[in-house]
Amino acid sequence: MSEFSLTDLEKIIAERARSGDTQSWTARLFAGGTEKAAKKLGEEAVETVIAAMKGEHDGLVSESADLLYHWLVVLALADIPLAEVMRELERRTAQSGIAEKAARKDG
Repeated sequence: MSEFSLTDLEKIIAERARSGDTQSWTARLFAGGTEKAAKKLGEEAVETVIAAMKGEHDGLVSESADLLYHWLVVLALADIPLAEVMRELERRTAQSGIAEKAARKDG
């Protein structure tokens, strides 16, 4: 199994976004802007949920990959590095999920 990571994918997305390659889906998404990429992210989220609810193993794997890819594109368009999201997740793991959720409601 390869050691391919979301960080690797984030780097590939950044390279392809700047490529100007008309045959690159990533370059096209960037040219379309945040609205287009966010819409695609939403579509992939729905498709992931449907695959999960149907118990479709291969579909869930495939749609999850699409979801993660489009999520990283949206983050890149917003100039938010994956590391920032990971730091937030790390911060949240310092307490229980219930306590963390309650703190967000109070804030």
